[in-house]
Order: sequence, then C-alpha cells, then structure tokens
Amino acid sequence: MILTLGLVAFTGLSGPAHAADCFADYKAKQDNPLRLHYGVAEVRGPCSPQAARAELTQRLGAKGWTLLTIVSVFGPEGLAQRRDSAGSNFLRF
Repeated sequence: MILTLGLVAFTGLSGPAHAADCFADYKAKQDNPLRLHYGVAEVRGPCSPQAARAELTQRLGAKGWTLLTIVSVFGPEGLAQRRDSAGSNFLRF
C-alpha cells in the first residue's frame, strides 16, 4: 500500500517536468523607436501555438514588447538550430 502511494505521488510529480520541454520561437516589436526581434522562449503551459501566444503576449508585454507572431512550437531538439538566430533573445523572456 505504501509503495503504491509512493509510486502514485512520484508519477504525479514527474508530469509537469514534461511541460518544460516545450519552446516557441516568435517575433516581437517595440515602438518609439521601432525595434524588432526574433526570440526563443520556454513555454510553461500546454505545448501549443495558442498557449504559447497567450503566455508570451503577457510575458513580453510586461517588458514593453508586443508579440507579432508565434513562428513555431517545438521540443528541446530544436533549440540548438535556433540559438544563433535568436542571439541575446534566446530564452530571455
């Protein structure tokens, strides 16, 4: 019984770790003066373009940026190929 409860608790705790394996690349802007950037961010909620849009709209907006578009949503296997393109905005927001 104790072993079963321990396994259930461990399984419940290991679930959210998979959510950290979701990332989105996006384009954003800032006005006055106009500034554009491409970036890569971790998506902490559901791994979908809609969830990434909602999450990054708030996160970028808090820093004065406006989300223009979510380019794609991907797993950790896509990070290395986007690192150079994102530059200082790689996992910044």
